[in-house]
Amino acid sequence: MTITIKDAQGIAGMRVAGRLTAELLDYLAPFVKPGVTTNELNDLAEAYTTEVLGAISAPLNYAPSGHNPYPKSICTSVNHQVCHGIPNDKPLKKGDIVNVDVTLIKDGWHGDSSRMYMVGEVSVAARRLCNLTYEAMWKGIMKVRDGAYLGDIGHAIQTFAEGQGLSVVREFCGHGIGAKFHEDPQVLHYGRPGTLDQLKAGMVITIEPMLNAGRREIKEMGDGWAIVTKDRSLSAQWEHTVLVTPTGYEVLTLSANSPAIPAFVTPSA
Repeated sequence: MTITIKDAQGIAGMRVAGRLTAELLDYLAPFVKPGVTTNELNDLAEAYTTEVLGAISAPLNYAPSGHNPYPKSICTSVNHQVCHGIPNDKPLKKGDIVNVDVTLIKDGWHGDSSRMYMVGEVSVAARRLCNLTYEAMWKGIMKVRDGAYLGDIGHAIQTFAEGQGLSVVREFCGHGIGAKFHEDPQVLHYGRPGTLDQLKAGMVITIEPMLNAGRREIKEMGDGWAIVTKDRSLSAQWEHTVLVTPTGYEVLTLSANSPAIPAFVTPSA
């Protein structure tokens, strides 16, 4: 395992990529409403990324080992889709929840973030799932500091989620990020404190828990990418790119219109 530590130049590049990633999600927010298709969201994202932000959509034609190239610029996972949903021509309807996952490359550096969007009025259960998943992500982020362990992050997320009656998807996780889309280490969203790799200042990771309202078991769809819950229960995910600093953490994918940070979050020292 080779974990990269970013120098000052790399951190500056990651800050720019992260900010632009958040701005893309801000831009898409008003378009997520009943009647829009995820293909339309994809086309809006691609145009904004290239024409306004001067960046590249990392998912487009991304082909990790064993996969066909990903055919779109963003991932859109609706309702019981867990992750990697491929945009299509089916209109979103009132009551849907959708995760929009975007990754940009700017001057060689990657920014990666996702948000949940509620389409019109949604059920109490759907809203609760989205809100608790957001809080779970922040529970994990708060554990990030120089000298902490990856297991600390996973444990914080798992205990919070399971305490709320939700289940944690285990087959997919966060990851290191920088000049490459996916770098070491893997960032599990479950685990035991004081285990796995130790965090060091200059590391950049994503924290992106996927929580299900039902059981944690998942399956892959026939397109080779989209993942769904086996029991068809709702699933939610949020993601931030986070820098480990000498005194705590810095969230790189925040913007003026990012969702409000939960009240329990204490600022990093």
